[in-house]
Amino acid sequence: MGILNVTPDSFSDGGTYLDVNAAVARAQEIQDQGADVLDIGGESSRPGSVPLSEQEEMRRILPVLKMLSGKLSIPISVDS
Repeated sequence: MGILNVTPDSFSDGGTYLDVNAAVARAQEIQDQGADVLDIGGESSRPGSVPLSEQEEMRRILPVLKMLSGKLSIPISVDS
């Protein structure tokens, strides 16, 4: 499983994939590196993080999902 965080405060990548094009490129790279599934996270779970509204999480995730539509051959899950 490859994990793609589209959060500004991700502990693993520090917000590297906030830009939709960067996120889509990383998703393709994750697939190319052999992942069987892609998991997209739109809300940080790091200690001290502030819970998001459903609308904010959707604002982060939906553009990436729309751009990935039909581009990957692996399943996509959403961690919310």
